[in-house]
Amino acid sequence: MTNNKSVYPWVVVGLLWVVALLNYMDRQMLSTMKVAMMHDISELETAENFGRLMAIFLWIYGIMSPFAGLIADRINRKWLIVLSLGVWSAVTCLMGYAQNFGQLYVLRGIMGVSEALYIPAGLSLIADYHKGNTRSLAVGIHMTGLYLGQAFGGFGATAAHHWSWQSAFQIFGFIGVGYSLLLIFLLKEKREPVTKRVESNSFIAALISVKQSIGMLLGTASFWIILFYFAAPSFPGWAVKNWIPTLFSNTLNIDMAASGPLSTITIAASSFVGVIFGGILADKWISKNLKGRIYTGVIGLSLTVPALVLLGFGDGLSSVLAGGILFGVGFGMFDANNMPILCQFVSPRHRAAGYGFMNMAGVFAGAVITKFLGKSMDAGNLGRDMALLAIPVAVAIILQLSILKPETADKI
Repeated sequence: MTNNKSVYPWVVVGLLWVVALLNYMDRQMLSTMKVAMMHDISELETAENFGRLMAIFLWIYGIMSPFAGLIADRINRKWLIVLSLGVWSAVTCLMGYAQNFGQLYVLRGIMGVSEALYIPAGLSLIADYHKGNTRSLAVGIHMTGLYLGQAFGGFGATAAHHWSWQSAFQIFGFIGVGYSLLLIFLLKEKREPVTKRVESNSFIAALISVKQSIGMLLGTASFWIILFYFAAPSFPGWAVKNWIPTLFSNTLNIDMAASGPLSTITIAASSFVGVIFGGILADKWISKNLKGRIYTGVIGLSLTVPALVLLGFGDGLSSVLAGGILFGVGFGMFDANNMPILCQFVSPRHRAAGYGFMNMAGVFAGAVITKFLGKSMDAGNLGRDMALLAIPVAVAIILQLSILKPETADKI
């Protein structure tokens, strides 16, 4: 099967879909297991400390993302993906043996390094395998792995309730290590002929190559707009990922064992619909209009604005569920087209680095908002402050529509 050129690009999507699932599941489990864990680790009793634990992952993940992209543009992405998955899975397993807050803090930091290596490499590999009218759908299908991983992570509290939080980390960590070994035999690299890799062993030559990549990206006005367009929705995006179980629990007056699965499944299921619909729509639209992918992403972001208001100010099951569904569908449509839009402005040899910078901007926004909402939660203002995150999203929509003007569907 893997020798069939028309089939293997989709095999790659399938293989990386599982990696994406494990990527988000391993990081998301912590957000729903706070109550179970604080009986053994007392520092987690305060929302601000829990926010610190979530934020250290985001800060390190963000700092590492551009480096991860620059590395992925220059070495075999297969081995980078295998290494990334193996390390973060081992860290997940070790979290099951943590005895105090300090150990958890260090392990979350190491997880931030290892997980950062995956997304730029994985998405650029998919983009190289898929061109034209399959790229948005391929990226969208890959993103469903992230959403399903987020949903499975929502069962962390349930697993901790029936077994223990230690067992949950240990089991899923072992699964990830095993899958990383399987990828050694199944995953294959693909490089575009135009990709200029550094063949010299000279350290200076490597530095010059990196400088050229950074200069090309940061010297392009359209890339700065894409950077902001990616970062602004990350405020509500990361807020929803890290705080939606708590918001559902507070609004509906239910415990975390119930609100975790309810909230994350609602977001994940609707996001699944959004990325598939957004991928199909954008792939069809791009054949008629070069801004088709941009328009699709903007439609998605527009749906998140009323969604955040419903999530923030809703006072019953119907309003918070409606907000969750709208947010999931809209963010999914946006998510399916980020790398495809980048491909319209950045050549293959710089795409992983480009997405690495985008990831950094988005994650830094997430780190700031995660810590801020920890304090907001302690002050009783979580819902109000969640709703206010619609403001930067609206600004991003205006900039994207008015400034970005692609000249091609696929930059060479």
